[in-house]
Amino acid sequence: MSTTRPYSPGDRGPESGDGGASGTSPGGTSPGPHARRLNFDGESGVVPLARDFARQALYEWGWLPAATADRRAAAEDVLLVVSELVTNACLHAEGPDELWISCENKVLRIEVSDRGAGQPAPRTPHRAGRPGGHGMFIVQRLCLDWGVIRAEGVAGKTVWAELGAPA
Repeated sequence: MSTTRPYSPGDRGPESGDGGASGTSPGGTSPGPHARRLNFDGESGVVPLARDFARQALYEWGWLPAATADRRAAAEDVLLVVSELVTNACLHAEGPDELWISCENKVLRIEVSDRGAGQPAPRTPHRAGRPGGHGMFIVQRLCLDWGVIRAEGVAGKTVWAELGAPA
């Protein structure tokens, strides 16, 4: 399911004007009713911070508390994908710059931006018994789609992933 398309069908596309900055505080003030942004400048412990931020968004949007096992599994998938994308930015790109989470039309989108030049991809062949190298394989398996956005003339990238909302 991985893709090289910079945007998924029906995506909001690149933001105009401010280069994608929302002007929100590192505390994650919501730029819209179903979107949240977290800036990691000067933060430590970014993986648990990102998971807590995502969990709070899931509570605000009614995904949590989960009434059924399927809804609980969907929320856990979101938290796992957030962890994997932020961890990859830490390991391969000097850390994440920003996390963006939005939910529209039963699709939850996660974006993690960083200054890294690398191209994320699942390791092939995937070797389940070996430590490490499972992050993008997990993202590929759990998500409807994922990809990478690069802005011309700007260092870094945004890795995005989309998951379906629980029924």
